[in-house]
Amino acid sequence: MRIYLLFVVFRYKIGLTNEKRSVDETAGADLSFVHLGITIQNMVKSFSIGGFSIAFYGVIIGIGMVCGVLVAQSDAKRRGQDPELYLDFAIYGMLFAILGARIYYVVFQWGYYKDHLTEIINLRKGGLAIYGGIIAAVITLYVFAKKRKMSFFSMADTAVLGLVTGQIIGRWGNFFNCEAFGGYTDSFLAMRIKRSIVNESMISQELIDNLIIENGIEYIQVHPTFLYESLWNIGVLLFMLWYRKRKKFDGEMMLIYFAGYGLGRAWIEGLRTDSLLIPGTGLAVSQMLSIAMVIISVSVLVLFHKKHREERG
Repeated sequence: MRIYLLFVVFRYKIGLTNEKRSVDETAGADLSFVHLGITIQNMVKSFSIGGFSIAFYGVIIGIGMVCGVLVAQSDAKRRGQDPELYLDFAIYGMLFAILGARIYYVVFQWGYYKDHLTEIINLRKGGLAIYGGIIAAVITLYVFAKKRKMSFFSMADTAVLGLVTGQIIGRWGNFFNCEAFGGYTDSFLAMRIKRSIVNESMISQELIDNLIIENGIEYIQVHPTFLYESLWNIGVLLFMLWYRKRKKFDGEMMLIYFAGYGLGRAWIEGLRTDSLLIPGTGLAVSQMLSIAMVIISVSVLVLFHKKHREERG
């Protein structure tokens, strides 16, 4: 029954629809990493099964969720916990994470949604913010742990391993959607995208000023911030896997995740062109939240490590 419910969450996430995708018939590669020699002639964002179009974005997110659960279950088994506990939590965690990610996005895009209320529940057009999902997942885990009479911090130490795994994979959904990129760059990892397949609202003036035209086709050349974040999270995961046998107290792995992910996200968010802004300011809300998360997490880690040394002394 739990596997079926997990599948229902996955199926909802990938977004089945009867809408047909428009195809850009213009000649020229849709996307390329210009200095790596990698070219994708036709960037396919979805595929069809039985007349239904399935977005690769959703498939990648779903795969990330499933892999995250498997990693958490593996760590639970290592720690002598019941792996099924984390499958039970995943069913609730995924549902509320999706809800939280949507609420977070809508709140910081309220200037648009207040005049388009019916679109608030339309997830097919996108609009999920990962920090909203993380906040909702943490709250859900706290309630779940209380109900099951488990330690929230102990469960969180295992759950964050699954969370960062899901983020590593899930960010590649942004690649297929041609989104979550940064400003203009000609760096080693620079990514060139055909302008016609990108949402115009994500194209900054800086990118327009640096348009590249080849054979009459307009391209933008950007920081692939989805790739930066995926690679950064691999580093965070590897460190956590190495450190987990050395942890000093329950909750330490959770704090390391918040500090590690927050540090990378604070830098990466500053490069992006589609950041959600704090109303009335030019500040990216995710960047400010990341900085606050790093400061708080590092402070608590230092405090508890000092306490641990004193107790041992």
